[in-house]
Amino acid sequence: MFLENAWYVAALSDNINRTPFAVKMLNQSLVLYRKLDGSVVALQDSCPHRRLPLSKGRVVDDTLECGYHGLRFDCSGACVEAPGAKHIPKSAVVRHYPAIEKYGMVWVWMGDSAQANPADIIDIKEWDDPSWGVNRGDAMEMACNYLYITDNLLDPSHVTWVHQGSFGSSDLVGMPLQVTEADNGITVWRWLRDIEVAPFYKKFVKFSGKCDRKQQYEMRYPAHAVIRAIFTPSGTGSDEGELHPDVFLMDSYNFLTPIDEKNTRYFWFQLRNFSPDDQTVSQVFNEDVRAAFNEDKVVLEAVQLGMDEHGTKLHLAADKGSLVFRRRMQEKIAAEAPAQDL
Repeated sequence: MFLENAWYVAALSDNINRTPFAVKMLNQSLVLYRKLDGSVVALQDSCPHRRLPLSKGRVVDDTLECGYHGLRFDCSGACVEAPGAKHIPKSAVVRHYPAIEKYGMVWVWMGDSAQANPADIIDIKEWDDPSWGVNRGDAMEMACNYLYITDNLLDPSHVTWVHQGSFGSSDLVGMPLQVTEADNGITVWRWLRDIEVAPFYKKFVKFSGKCDRKQQYEMRYPAHAVIRAIFTPSGTGSDEGELHPDVFLMDSYNFLTPIDEKNTRYFWFQLRNFSPDDQTVSQVFNEDVRAAFNEDKVVLEAVQLGMDEHGTKLHLAADKGSLVFRRRMQEKIAAEAPAQDL
């Protein structure tokens, strides 16, 4: 069902402090907290004694104390104190998960700890670039399987109907899509020539008149999307050479964390190549993007219900990228199966 040997976003960094924080990911219950030095610990959220969630306990120094009988577990998941016991039972241990912070988020490795490499987390070169603005999104939950969201995030065609007043326009209808496959994921993209600037972007572009627009939807394994929007004066759009001085660039980063088979937590933020210090612009981006994502939420939660009831065997040309992504994901999940069985 899920690819475990991968980094997933567990929480926003601001959510984690010295109070135990419960989170469910990939059908597993975890508890997160901060050590005295500020680093984040992620453990299985279940005391091995009577299975009370450890998130109902408290942090003592750098240990996590169960709220039922006082067993304490260190940052590795080993029990270091068992009140009333002559010896700490060998079975008094909980699973530890590697956790690091990056981009204002806590990332947790859900699979084999020996394979956890922080360098595998997506590299965002513009994150620390002072010429780029960032609007830090938050997290939302969607009552649907994460693959319905990856379908959506590999489908530039849906914006015409789902986001009519923001990202979409009638100029996009029927324009062909290109699909590119790489080792780390699938990209669906297209250039649209001499069209009107879509409503959301009109208030931000630096030029007047029509534009060339590139929609580039990239989904990286296991479920991390980079959506790049390019708007440049009509006749200047190209993948070769320098971009036009007035080009509008927006990169939307979307990180999906499956909660279980029918629920997903969605983390996001956007980077833009203008107004780096303008908080008003960032607020507008946050409000408008969240409104658009809520439009997706309504559709995708209804899709989950419809698929549960009816299923489907119908696919369209626009589905090519998402179908390839699903196939590759199944291959990766299947490749993990022997190791998990051991």
